[in-house]
Amino acid sequence: MQENLKTAIVTGATQGIGRAIASALLRRGCRVIAIGRSADKMATLAQVESSAGDLLVCEALDIADTDTFAKRLHDWIARFGRISYLVNAAGILVPGRLLDASSASIRSVVETNFLSTLEVTLAVARHMATERAGSIVTIGSIAATTARMGVGSYPASKAAITHAMKCLGLELAEYGVRCNIVSPGSTNTEMQRLFQSTAGSRDGVLNGDPKQFRVGIPLRRLAEPEDICELVLFLLSDGSRHITMENIIVDGGATLGAR
Repeated sequence: MQENLKTAIVTGATQGIGRAIASALLRRGCRVIAIGRSADKMATLAQVESSAGDLLVCEALDIADTDTFAKRLHDWIARFGRISYLVNAAGILVPGRLLDASSASIRSVVETNFLSTLEVTLAVARHMATERAGSIVTIGSIAATTARMGVGSYPASKAAITHAMKCLGLELAEYGVRCNIVSPGSTNTEMQRLFQSTAGSRDGVLNGDPKQFRVGIPLRRLAEPEDICELVLFLLSDGSRHITMENIIVDGGATLGAR
């Protein structure tokens, strides 16, 4: 066991923002426990990041299986020691009007984006509290604070996890553990492309759409996963040691700075 080696857990690590964060942490010399539901995508990640060697630990695991996660967490701690970082990037979106959402789709989105994410975080947070060190960053969304059409129960699930993380950050402060949220706007990921395919064009996202009460993106481009990644890395680092319970928006001005 390398005593100075930081170990990070990244959920949703097989695509989009989560994958960018996992790759960036590897480049920073961290050990990364990458978690994702798809075994095939996990195998692709392992192949792409093969130069990382044993710094990358790939786990094909659905975070909704919280019992298995808890057992694996125990194994990782026994094997690697302290978990220094947790990044919650797992999330799903079921497009469509909230009025038309089925009970099954609502429960699926809330289960992944809120309940399972919270349970995973609590398991890691208890370990960090014992160690009296650690940093947690959760990927939220501007939809948590700004009403959106066409994305079903996704905004509600993100609002729930955002506030839960603030409350958890308050509880963890006495243990020296920090808990922050990064809330992206429209980002060039698989999820964004799914939304565009059902609810409008890329131009509509950039220019705004009065029918959806959208003002567009003043910076005139979608964010790239790497744009979100840089802020996450800062919040994990000691450079942000006095920042906790914050929800930082990265949206190119889409919400007009309204908070």
